[in-house]
Amino acid sequence: MAFAPSSTYFDCGDGSILGSFEEKDYSGLFEFSRNDDEMTGAWDFPHRIWVGGGGICGDQGWRYGQVLKTVVYIAVDEDALGQPVVEKWHIKNHRIYENL
Repeated sequence: MAFAPSSTYFDCGDGSILGSFEEKDYSGLFEFSRNDDEMTGAWDFPHRIWVGGGGICGDQGWRYGQVLKTVVYIAVDEDALGQPVVEKWHIKNHRIYENL
């Protein structure tokens, strides 16, 4: 399970949180938020997928990606030319959060 930090939530943060999903093979729950970073070229990902870590050992706690209804494209690394290495995850229980 990987939850977004409270700084992304509606009531106590910037409201950039968008929703959650479960990775289909291992049933891991992940939240995702809007990506406001300026992106160029192949690095054009609209979402931050929160994967945990919270800064431990250099891990920023999120990965760039694109969340669709049944799949997620997530940048897991960068190759020698600076291009993203992207994995395709099949997902279930895709939920969109609403600010009530």
